[in-house]
Amino acid sequence: MKVIERYILRRVFVVFLAALFWTLAIVWTTQVLARIDLVTDSGQTALTFFEIATLMLPSIIPMVVPFALVIGVAQTLSTMNTDSELVVMSAAGTPRMATMRPIVLLAVAASIFSFAVDNGIDPSARERSRQKIAAARGDLLSLVIQEGTFRKLDDGLFVQIGQRLPDGNLGQIFVADSRSKDVDLAYYAKSGAVLQTGGKNMLMMFDGVINRKTPTGDVSIIRFTSYAFDLAEFSNAAGQPVMYPKDRRIGYLMKPDPNDQIFKEHPQYFRAELHRRFTEWTYPLVFALIAIAVVGDARSHREARIHPLVTAVSIALFCRWLGFFTVDQLQTTPWFVWLVYAVPIVPSVVAIWFIITNRSMELPIAWVDWVVSVTRRGRDSYKAGWARLLGRSGPVGGKA
Repeated sequence: MKVIERYILRRVFVVFLAALFWTLAIVWTTQVLARIDLVTDSGQTALTFFEIATLMLPSIIPMVVPFALVIGVAQTLSTMNTDSELVVMSAAGTPRMATMRPIVLLAVAASIFSFAVDNGIDPSARERSRQKIAAARGDLLSLVIQEGTFRKLDDGLFVQIGQRLPDGNLGQIFVADSRSKDVDLAYYAKSGAVLQTGGKNMLMMFDGVINRKTPTGDVSIIRFTSYAFDLAEFSNAAGQPVMYPKDRRIGYLMKPDPNDQIFKEHPQYFRAELHRRFTEWTYPLVFALIAIAVVGDARSHREARIHPLVTAVSIALFCRWLGFFTVDQLQTTPWFVWLVYAVPIVPSVVAIWFIITNRSMELPIAWVDWVVSVTRRGRDSYKAGWARLLGRSGPVGGKA
């Protein structure tokens, strides 16, 4: 690799890593916040929460890598063009391939990395995450012994423990059971304990009452000396992870288990996920070609109405949206499989055509004029609003 190619590769790689880090941090943070209920609702430790949050990273990386790459390529080439580096290279007789080769090599490496993460690391991380979440929600002992808080075991079933006694037993137990449409039950007990009998979790309550309310409003009270409430069904149901197509390895997607309940109900979901795996890894290369087509040639951008980075990212966003849309439609419409593959192929062919013909891929002039017009009106309105605000807040009856 020549010196100029190593120079371009180094600059693109640095910007790519910076964009990847910050984009990944933002997306990961939004996804992690959605899992905060794992700690607040199930009483798990912060270590468990952060382990599950870390396991979410492989599912985010394949989505973020293409955009980090298009930002790195477009920003680097745009800066080199502004600094007249591309013009000097062209005047010195440097072939255009010298600019493209390091970028394409980096894009191919990013595509291979995305494929490895999407088809190797991510399924394993998802499976582990499902198991951790299921174990956390299935640990009813940690749910029940939390003092002074309501814990939801199932839809319409809540448990509250008033206190944990020194001998390990529980005090002031309240259970609300409204799962039946005809009867609402409320259990009160002075003491109790969670016992394991025959491999089952049983909530034993002593010295309490049961309030039974019917839809007509009739209330009956039943006193008991001891009462056993079976928690096994909730523990087992919560402890069994449900594996969706995104959690499966590519070999399983190609040959699913006929007895898989989700496959029986939605076989098209597996086909859609398989075709997504076959196409999603190509987007880093597609976006790199788009960035080269937008800003890869030596030309002046001083008259450009929109920064080339905005143009490249806008086109990339539109292509990625089409990718998500076609995969989503494939779950219900089988013939969309052709469009799933057309989304990355067609933009690549168009970008290569722009590169070969030495043209610059730009947004339509009408779109550019509309964006510029809206931006200018917004800027003028902003300045006018601040001017009026400052005028009103100035001294009364005179100038400031």
